[in-house]
Amino acid sequence: MHNSSLINQVFLTFTDSFKEHRKDISAVLLTPEKHLWLGSDETSTIERLSFVDAKNFAEHKQFHVAGFISLPAPEEEEIDIEGLAYSDYYLWLIGSHSYKRKKPKPKHSDEKNIKRLAKITSEPNRYIIGRIPLVDGELFPSCPHPENPDVQLSAAKLEVTQQGNLLMEALADDPHLGFFVKAAIPGKDNGFDIEGIAVYQNRVFLGLRGPVLRGWSVMLEIELENSSPELLRLKTIGEEEKRYKKHFIFLNGLGIRDLFLDGEDLLILAGPTMDLDGPVQVYRLKNGVNLQENILNQPEVVLDIPYGNRDDHAEGMTLFQNIAGVSSLLVVYDSPAEHKLVGDAGVLADVFKLNSSKIWVETPSF
Repeated sequence: MHNSSLINQVFLTFTDSFKEHRKDISAVLLTPEKHLWLGSDETSTIERLSFVDAKNFAEHKQFHVAGFISLPAPEEEEIDIEGLAYSDYYLWLIGSHSYKRKKPKPKHSDEKNIKRLAKITSEPNRYIIGRIPLVDGELFPSCPHPENPDVQLSAAKLEVTQQGNLLMEALADDPHLGFFVKAAIPGKDNGFDIEGIAVYQNRVFLGLRGPVLRGWSVMLEIELENSSPELLRLKTIGEEEKRYKKHFIFLNGLGIRDLFLDGEDLLILAGPTMDLDGPVQVYRLKNGVNLQENILNQPEVVLDIPYGNRDDHAEGMTLFQNIAGVSSLLVVYDSPAEHKLVGDAGVLADVFKLNSSKIWVETPSF
């Protein structure tokens, strides 16, 4: 699939210990000091690469989330990090909050593979919504706020519960999402699955890959407050005085794979909910941080992202104009194509020119 918006490729160099995980990068974030922060959906660590030049990020440093936030399960159990965000000296991370179904493997018989398809599991570490102080490119369990030393920044997570966490408890009776949460439907079966996070002032936006409801995707908006220095709870917000707001967004039947703030607009990386290659598109939701409740939102397509045949699944994006010099997005892939794997532990990311809008947008029929 040809895409004239591709303007550059960036070489990401990891240490050899991360060799396998360069194939399952699921989140990316460029911070002001020109570090790229990355998450994998198979680990409980956050990776940091440093700017070398416009085509290279290297000097890989790894941070163990368990060193900052207490995890409900051993750190060998993945968090399934699906999104990263930065706001006011905090790095935010989100786990998928999803159930998973075992997949067939070529080495097994059909009979065994059919049994594997019946196995559904959930892992406690996937229910992490957390923040870690980030100052001068380093993460800290706690430290003074650089601009206001009387304020102490501290690593914290949303309180975990038997159902996962306080958000999952709050959603259990939701008329749109509760059935999916309680039925334990795996993420890749159009089940509940968070794959993007954006933070604006005191508001946290969570993009759902699934469920997609009759073609409409869902974004949640929450506000958090400390219940102790290390724990967060949900504030009651919105017209309905619940612990979350829901926003319905038409992405042509696609789910949300990542979110990124551009001023007060929200950029949405949209891709299939189910186990499909594409299509993959970027939408701009104008004034997305100030959405009214109970309206149907129809953002505009601003970019088509190429995808492969069982590979090159775009999973994360970050604004890249500070490096590229033009309005652009850096995109990372899960299952990157073979030609994107470089050397022993390197992988290529793509940089696309970001136009303010495209001419053609399909409107839904009701």
